[in-house]
Amino acid sequence: MIRVSSAPGPSDRLIHVFIGTKAQYVKLSPLLKRLRAEGVPYRLIDSGQHARVSASMRAEMGLPEPDVRLGGGDRDVTSVPQALRWTLGVARHLVSGARLRREVFAGRGGVCVVHGDTPTTLLSALMAKRAGLAVAHVEAGLRTHHWLHPFPEEIIRVAVGRLADVLFAPDSGAAANLARTGVKGRVVVQSGNTVLESVRAAVASGEDLAGIGTGADAGTGPAVVTMHRVENLHRRPRLRGLVDLAADLASCGPVRWVLHGPTERALAGGLRDRLAAAGVELTGLAPHDQFLAMLAAAPFVITDGGSIQEECALLGTPTLLWRNRTDRADGLGRNVVLSRYDPAVVGDFLADPGRWRRPVSIPEVSPSAEILDGLAPWL
Repeated sequence: MIRVSSAPGPSDRLIHVFIGTKAQYVKLSPLLKRLRAEGVPYRLIDSGQHARVSASMRAEMGLPEPDVRLGGGDRDVTSVPQALRWTLGVARHLVSGARLRREVFAGRGGVCVVHGDTPTTLLSALMAKRAGLAVAHVEAGLRTHHWLHPFPEEIIRVAVGRLADVLFAPDSGAAANLARTGVKGRVVVQSGNTVLESVRAAVASGEDLAGIGTGADAGTGPAVVTMHRVENLHRRPRLRGLVDLAADLASCGPVRWVLHGPTERALAGGLRDRLAAAGVELTGLAPHDQFLAMLAAAPFVITDGGSIQEECALLGTPTLLWRNRTDRADGLGRNVVLSRYDPAVVGDFLADPGRWRRPVSIPEVSPSAEILDGLAPWL
């Protein structure tokens, strides 16, 4: 089902922003707010991948309702069967380019902004090209150089890179990856990732984040644990390994495990009972500013999330990545340690996580302004 809430304006060319996950809302909200502040018309298309979370993110960040909502439901996609049904439901719009352009893109041309490496990213890029629009890929060029780690993200990055007409690389390393890949689109090297603007705004305005800039609350809260990646949730030794580690850590100090939807399913039953019995606090997803406050106040963070890695790198929080590879360099060698699931690396980090803490460091740059400049041909 498609729900359309607004009619197109007189010009054929327009910016279409196509997103559908929590991280995409966090990272593209600076661009959406800049478009609104500068009076640049755009259309927001929500894929429905994280329908419920996306609605709460729009309310939290003061963003408008989408012009088009796909997916036909109000639930988040949290399981493989749900993901298959959602993908088939959205992909059916690819059958007719003319109908796709009319129903999803309101009969308008221009450029479609896609973000990152999620199923929404690939589907939105394919839909834009099928409808005859240009594609602008934000956060392009991140690579692990291994097709299956992470899966399917690495494949999606490469595929969307080949479809894109303009690619916004968050740093020189990402730009070099794109050059090696031989993408045909124009590459724009940015001064950073848009997430830094979201973090900077939260630190500047949020009461929950008061004192972060001075480090006043650093290390005073519970340790924070998160896990949501396919390569961890569907490999029992990795999932069980983090559960056991969190349970052991809870005997030494408070531990808070923030649960994503897929993680709740993976932990159902004995693993969740093990964590609860050990005293691990199990909590659902929090508003973004509250979650940033948790990260900043934590003595350390254990996560497999790429966006959380970026946020912790900015906040200077000691962070252990529960991954074998990472596609981004944020914080590595500074306050972020890649575990590779190696007990020796994990033990060394946890022996003294405080030595990895660094001051908050958020550059005074505007990647969203750089994106808007790069979209000038379609304005």
